[in-house]
Amino acid sequence: MTGRRDFLRKSILGTGSFLFPGGMSALAASQAFADGLPRRFIFVRKSNGIRPKELSLPTFSAKEKRADERKEAFEVDLDQHEFPGWLRPLERFREHVGILQGLSSKMSENGHWSYSSVMGVFKSGRNSLSGIKRATVDFELAKLFPSAFGHVELSLTGNYSSFRKGIVAGYSAPAPHQRNYCYADPQTAYDELFRSVVDPAATSSDRAMLKFLEKEESFKARSLAGYEKLKLENHIDSVEAIQRRNEKLKKLSGEIRRHLPKISEVHRGGGDGATTPEKQKAMTDVLIAALVTGLTNVVTYTIDELSTPVKGLPGNEGDHISIHEIGHGGGYSGVSADQIREKIRVGHLEQVARIVDRLKEIPEGKGTMFDRTMILYFPENGEGHHSWGSEAPFVVVAGNECAIDLVGRYVRLPYHATEGHQTLGNWYTTLLNAYGNPIKHYGDFDLEMSRKKLKQEGAIQQLLRSS
Repeated sequence: MTGRRDFLRKSILGTGSFLFPGGMSALAASQAFADGLPRRFIFVRKSNGIRPKELSLPTFSAKEKRADERKEAFEVDLDQHEFPGWLRPLERFREHVGILQGLSSKMSENGHWSYSSVMGVFKSGRNSLSGIKRATVDFELAKLFPSAFGHVELSLTGNYSSFRKGIVAGYSAPAPHQRNYCYADPQTAYDELFRSVVDPAATSSDRAMLKFLEKEESFKARSLAGYEKLKLENHIDSVEAIQRRNEKLKKLSGEIRRHLPKISEVHRGGGDGATTPEKQKAMTDVLIAALVTGLTNVVTYTIDELSTPVKGLPGNEGDHISIHEIGHGGGYSGVSADQIREKIRVGHLEQVARIVDRLKEIPEGKGTMFDRTMILYFPENGEGHHSWGSEAPFVVVAGNECAIDLVGRYVRLPYHATEGHQTLGNWYTTLLNAYGNPIKHYGDFDLEMSRKKLKQEGAIQQLLRSS
């Protein structure tokens, strides 16, 4: 795939309409970086929290361990320390790993679920459309590096005994009061992203999306007016955007067909009898292919939810226990809840490692695709099963061209509502500023910090690369 850069340039110039507001072309946006190549972002959302101690390094000195337990600000180089056991799948990429502790997310939804709020830094009113205050950060990044699909959302969630299927409501948001759609199983994701391009007769994105809208919004269409009707019209606008996108993709189908990797086990991984690890692997293959073929530069992947069945982990071949039960201390076959939580995290990071391995194989510019990719693995509901938003840890895996100065470091920021503390909004402001959006502050402010008159606007300066 040595001609991938030419392929992407032709794709952008050939369609002529992947534009920023105000008319800036995707090519002009990518030229904000000297190599003229797009940057990529993969948000991997997990449920059930990550307790901060689970990210603490086992080889901390006594002084570092004490500071970590007291939640005092400090940082260490990861190359001087061992990883926690569950981070071992990333051991061979340790020079690309960063750990960020001490962020807070009290201005977002907490408890069992965060819904759209963890990506948008607002109180969402649980999952209401009226609570969606702004485009989520993944959509803002997708605007900086446009692509045919713009943004792709994937989700492996269920109803405690089986997985969702088809096109369903997602958690990201393209704009205020708009909920994104997502692909809920690997087969649908593959069909809608690729078969609709290489074999238009095989499936129809338009029909699938209209079916979703009919199911989700038919009541509003019949009985509501005013503001609620406007929210429905936003969905209709999304369908029209998909129709326009598909017209563009027709022009690209020949190139995409030639560059489409073989996706192994998608059919088996998407089947009713597939285990959770099999579905995750199949969805990861779809995610990788969407990036490699240039269909998207930003993917948000809800790798599990509290209702996701824990099926296929060692010792549990059935599907009668959910992540929610594990969060309340449930186990199986003599395996404790804490051990199961760790097995789940290991499975997640095996998928992250799979993405890194694959992108490292694809030449791009003077290096590989991974050089310009950032993977963010984080608990969508913060520091525990019943979270309260004091801490929102992130594990970042990023290539050599990453614009954030975090890889190779364990960084603990000052604790919530103390001098120098940083919030989820500061973190997303840092990402956006580093990649070309000069926004002064992204997201809502923390009310307790506001009462204490603590500064909370802007980027986290210690994570920005010096020019």
